[in-house]
Amino acid sequence: MNILIFVIILFVLVVGHEMGHFSAAKFFGIRVDEFGFGWPPKIFGIKKGETEYSFNLLPIGGFVKIFGEDPNDENTRGPDASRSFVNKPKSKQAVVLLAGVIANFLLAWLLFSFGLMSGLPMSAGSQPANFDLQNINLTIVQVAKGSSAEEAGLRVQDKLIFAKSGYDSISDFPPEVFQDFVLNHQNQEIEIGYLRGKSEFEKGLTISQILNEQNDKVIYVTVIPSIYNQTDDRPSIGIAMDTIGFIKLSFFSALVEGMKIDWNVTKGTVIGLYTLIADGIKGEGSLSSVSGPVGMVGIVGDAHKFGFAYLLSFAAIISVNLAIINLIPFPALDGGRLLFLFIEKIKGSRINPKIANTANMIGFVILILLMLLVTYHDIVNLI
Repeated sequence: MNILIFVIILFVLVVGHEMGHFSAAKFFGIRVDEFGFGWPPKIFGIKKGETEYSFNLLPIGGFVKIFGEDPNDENTRGPDASRSFVNKPKSKQAVVLLAGVIANFLLAWLLFSFGLMSGLPMSAGSQPANFDLQNINLTIVQVAKGSSAEEAGLRVQDKLIFAKSGYDSISDFPPEVFQDFVLNHQNQEIEIGYLRGKSEFEKGLTISQILNEQNDKVIYVTVIPSIYNQTDDRPSIGIAMDTIGFIKLSFFSALVEGMKIDWNVTKGTVIGLYTLIADGIKGEGSLSSVSGPVGMVGIVGDAHKFGFAYLLSFAAIISVNLAIINLIPFPALDGGRLLFLFIEKIKGSRINPKIANTANMIGFVILILLMLLVTYHDIVNLI
């Protein structure tokens, strides 16, 4: 199921990106030979006008074949050369190249906005100014493999409301109080009460009422804090928690706040990418913070557990990442083609097509090898 959801998300985001290139090219009168849904081998195609719309076997996005994007004798001097990408003014070429990135940013904005309209889970304190969260709960956001929590059956999105060990008990607690309770009861049994599924808080009940009047809704398990993580010498039951509520905004408020979130995610992604590249240049880089397709499948699964609106928000974040990565001035990426345009503008003549095409091919191979390396790292982490 997680794989299917990830494939659908990737398909929508990549097709959205290519639709940006396609629309801009058509607007400027550039010939588009093919719009592919998925990657070859081709299953079938439908010719409409001058463009073939192909449906391909591998559902990993899509592609657009723009006449003249890879210069050759036919598209530079042939009978239809006036409609070639390479013969259009540099400004129009730049718009076509940027259109895919712009489409990803716009798609992320719409996804964030729709999530806010639908009811988006959000950490307490991180909600937009002047808006309050509803149905706030101390919620499990991660369960470590092999931990006491996993053995007890605790899951992501369970809401913690009660803990007891011996004569000590706590209820209605923030994360730090629960953490202290665990630290103070190392190697001792702790009984935890939690809610799963639709929260009783949505009915307007307090924690005291839930524990006393709706006790049949509370699930109890026993855990034992221990030091099982070699990188941390503190006792733990193996969960990460956050105080999470829901925010639901009106149409226009969601559009405004969705744009703000889009901008903040973009800034954060740019800073993170810059730091990753800078550390790599200094020899301090690490793949620990990078996820490939295999790692993303697991993240999609966690996002899906928090509901459809949260999954939309996650898809929006991926869309922003696709946009920024494509802007990197590296051959085979939109940013690399924009760099070639800039060089041609400065030198006043075209780059030799053989050099440009070879550079893009080498860049494509390097990107594939990098993706394989990241995927291998994901698989090793799973093992």
